[in-house]
This record gives sequence, structure tokens and C-alpha cells, in this order.
Amino acid sequence: MNFLSRVPSFAGLAVAALSLSGCNILIPDTGATDPARFVQETSPVFYHPPGVDPDRVRPINAPVPQRPGVPATIYNQTYGIPGATTSRIYGLPVSNPVSAAMYSEVRDNDFTLPAIPVSRVDPQYLRQEVDYPSSEKPGTIVVNTKTKHLYLIEPGGKAMRYGVGLGREGYAWSGRGVIQWKQKWPRWTPPDEMVERQPDVRSFSAANGGMNPGLGNPLGARAMYIFKDGQDTLYRIHGTPDWQSVGKSTSSGCVRMLNQDVVDLYDRVPAKAEIVVM
Repeated sequence: MNFLSRVPSFAGLAVAALSLSGCNILIPDTGATDPARFVQETSPVFYHPPGVDPDRVRPINAPVPQRPGVPATIYNQTYGIPGATTSRIYGLPVSNPVSAAMYSEVRDNDFTLPAIPVSRVDPQYLRQEVDYPSSEKPGTIVVNTKTKHLYLIEPGGKAMRYGVGLGREGYAWSGRGVIQWKQKWPRWTPPDEMVERQPDVRSFSAANGGMNPGLGNPLGARAMYIFKDGQDTLYRIHGTPDWQSVGKSTSSGCVRMLNQDVVDLYDRVPAKAEIVVM
């Protein structure tokens, strides 16, 4: 996970690693949770086809645009006003629209996850049910490292698909394993050898209790730990506060998901679920 910290107490921290994990991570940019900055950075960006004036393409009796300069047709289709779906913009199946409500602000335990600006995320990496014929049994997780998608197999040739971000550690292991352990709002702890190399992370060492869970924690809202034949693969699926990294290759990290998505997956995945990484 490739994050830069702007929090003074984290200044000078460099790459560190998850305790008992092969996931190298950087301290996240916790300044991204500042409300004023978030509003500024997440103002929707819309695609306008060349040569077409979207303000002149408007159905009769269309609602008044909710934001200056944003056509009502685009606003309605993006933000889920009744009768409209994102499929008209993104080409998604009309029967399976991606709703902005899926990524709205949500209170989770003692934390409030900020809303994800879905208009700025490639739609193929937003959560949606898809046709996915597979010989794997329902409840199995399949991670496609090439397309950066994670599938949770469902009955009837369907799957719930999520976008993921992958660092170099995310490509380091493939095969079949088991979700041996799951944790809500995990703590982040660098191993002793990393603390020796980088004294700046000593405050997060195991002896000091690691980094507290929270919005700035690099592991996000949930973590799932993959084992094979009873042994830790050092491969993890976890959330991230850096929503812009999903669907991309980053300098470090295992498999990271939008926080709202990793919460959804966590609740759906059964105990000792099988996982296939390819």
C-alpha cells in the first residue's frame, strides 16, 4: 500500500510491514479524512463525449441539476435518482445498477467511514453481481491478479465482484488456501526486524501495542488472513483508506479493497472459506 502521511506524529515514517505478514505498507495519508479537503478533492468529474453539448441533451421535464454545471441527466444517472441507473453512463447491466448509496458514509463500530466518490472510480471496480460460471463451490473467493478483481462465488453461475488494488506482494503468492482468520478494524504492527532497520516505527512495535485501529490505519476496516496447509502464506485481503489505489498496481501491499467493499465481503465470507489466487 503506497500512502504518504501528512500527520505530524507520523512524519519521517517510511515503508513498514504488517506483523506476521508479507505486506509492506506506508503510513496512509490521514489528511484525506479532513472534511474540507475531502469535499475539494472528491468533486465529481464527468465524461462529456467530444462534439456533444450535454446541456442540450436533456429529456422533457428533467429535474433541475443539483450542482452548477452538471446536467440533470448526468446527475440523475450517477446518483441514483429513481428511474435512472449508472448503466446509461458506464454500460453496466440495467438490472444491476451500481448505487452511490453502497459507498455512502457509514458508521462502523466506533468509526465513521467517509463516502467513496463513485463518479471518480472506474465502474468495473465497483461492487456488482456478475455472471461468473465456475466449478468452485459457493462461498469460495477467487482473486484474478491480472484484471484486479475479486469474486465471491454465488449459486447459479453468479458471483459478487469487487475491485482490488495490488502491490508487489499481491503478486507474490498464487494457489489455493483458506481464510483462516478474519479481524474487524485490525491493529497494524511492524515486525521486530523492520523496527531495527527503521527506528521511526518503534512506536508501533509489538512491544508498544502496534498502531490503533482507525481511519488512518493502513489495514482499513477489515483484514482476512490466508493460510495454506495450516501455514500462514503472508498473504492478506484488507481494506484501505486510499480508495484511489483500487484497480491499480502500487509499490507495495497485498490485496486491498475499498473499505465499504471489504466490510461487505467480510460479512459474506463464511468461516474457513476457500480462496483461489491466480
